[in-house]
Amino acid sequence: MKEISSAHLVKSEDLNHHGTLFAGRIAEWFVEACFIAACDLIKKPENIVCLKIHGLEFRKSAMKGDIIKIKSRVVLTGRSSLKTYAKIYKNDEVEPILEGFATFVHVDENGRPAPHNVTLPEPESEEERILRERAKQII
Repeated sequence: MKEISSAHLVKSEDLNHHGTLFAGRIAEWFVEACFIAACDLIKKPENIVCLKIHGLEFRKSAMKGDIIKIKSRVVLTGRSSLKTYAKIYKNDEVEPILEGFATFVHVDENGRPAPHNVTLPEPESEEERILRERAKQII
C-alpha cells in the first residue's frame, strides 16, 4: 500500500489553553492527510467526501516548535468507500502520538455514493495485513 508523508510545524496558533497542540488542529491534519491518501489513489479529489473518523487515539502531546510527521494510506476499499489509516509522530520519535482510521466515500456529481472501481493489491507485509483486518472491523 502506498504511503503518503506530510509534515507540519507546531506554531503558537496551533496551541490550546494548556500550551500544547490543540486536539482539533491535529485532528484536522489527520483528516487532511487521510484525504490526500484517498485522493492519491482515486485521482479525483472533487469526488471524495469524508464519511467518518474512527477512534482517534491521542497518546502524547506536542509543543510549540515540534515537527509533526504524518504517514497515511488507504488500507481497504469497498464499492464506493475507502478506509484510510494514519499515524502521527513528533520530531524523530519512534512511537506515534496519534493514530486512527477515517472512511471516505467516492460520490457522483449529485453527491451520491458511486463506484470508484479501484481495488488494492494483496497486503505485502504483516503490518499491512493487520491494518486491513482492523479496517474490516470498523463499521
